Amino acid sequence: MAGIVPSPFMDGGEIYLSLENWGSQTLRVLAKQLQVYKPPFVVEEPGNEADVICNSVSPGMEKPAAIKDDPFSYSVKCCRERRAAVLVCLFEGDEGELRVILTKRSMKLSSHPGEVAFPGGKMEEGDADDTATALREAMEEIGLDPNLVQVVANLEPFISQHQLRVVPVVGLLSRIEDFKPVPNTDEVDAVFDVPLEMFLKEENHRCEEREWMGWKYALHLFDFESEQGIFLIWGFTANILIRTASIVYQRIPSFSEHLPNFQQLQRALNNVP
Repeated sequence: MAGIVPSPFMDGGEIYLSLENWGSQTLRVLAKQLQVYKPPFVVEEPGNEADVICNSVSPGMEKPAAIKDDPFSYSVKCCRERRAAVLVCLFEGDEGELRVILTKRSMKLSSHPGEVAFPGGKMEEGDADDTATALREAMEEIGLDPNLVQVVANLEPFISQHQLRVVPVVGLLSRIEDFKPVPNTDEVDAVFDVPLEMFLKEENHRCEEREWMGWKYALHLFDFESEQGIFLIWGFTANILIRTASIVYQRIPSFSEHLPNFQQLQRALNNVP
């Protein structure tokens, strides 16, 4: 690997990176853009005994009958101990396009076997922060050396259907050729990459209507075919990719969204603007 890449450091919760002599021009510009990213909303973390009461909705969203009858019957617990992080690792492809590293979860796993995901997992006691969690999990799952990754931003937390608070940690890989995947076969069946911009396009995208606790939401699905096979990227992972692509390319998706996705629904239920 050429040279020593300077490490990012934190100052008041923000990530800064010395960019001199690092990576390509495209990645340097992207790093500067993401370093100043400020999440427009954050789902609050109540105390362990506190509940966030789901008694508000976004404009145009109708409350289900059950909540109309008893608006305090549903609550969402976002406790600190239910915290996780994933690594959204971007690099520059052969044609200058931005690509993101994904995995196919092992069929041996008891939860979500065979599904497409980011490297990541729950925070452990020894993890200093979300970045430490994401980098540790990426090393354990796919053999990605943390020293190869420059972390440039943490996005707003995403809430899973099991009420796990997941922080996407965006990192840049300046030399993809230095990354030699070593999948942990107990957790990962495949490591592959996709163009980030595809998550803003109609092509290979479809949408299904789903329901959670009486609320309707949009489930996004993307089909991707490569030499490694055909992959379905959907749900939680798709939502993070749509959000990341929207931030990076600074535009909204070209496909229409008639219903909120699961994250937009969670923000409404948590009374987050």
